[in-house]
Amino acid sequence: MGRVTFIEHNGTQHEVDIEEGKTLMQTATDNGVPGIDADCGGACACGTCHVIVDRNWIAATGAVYAEEKQMLEMTPEKADTSRLACQISMTEAMDGLVVRLPEFQM
Repeated sequence: MGRVTFIEHNGTQHEVDIEEGKTLMQTATDNGVPGIDADCGGACACGTCHVIVDRNWIAATGAVYAEEKQMLEMTPEKADTSRLACQISMTEAMDGLVVRLPEFQM
């Protein structure tokens, strides 16, 4: 099974196993990764699972649809590679994925 690395704003790293079929948000919350609030439970309705995907991995995370774009526009720490973790479905091909967590969630 693959692994994904979450890097907190302060540099603390959390490396966790990928569970194929779960979202990146579920992966984070199931493993107690701090910094992913997931207030809406993964409905793409709050923006509290904002992550900044390492540039080398952005293509692997899939397409960004209108709802997600709309949520990301309200995110104060939005970057070019920002995504909502609830919209990224994990696959074994994502082994090595690195995402950074913003200092604050919306």
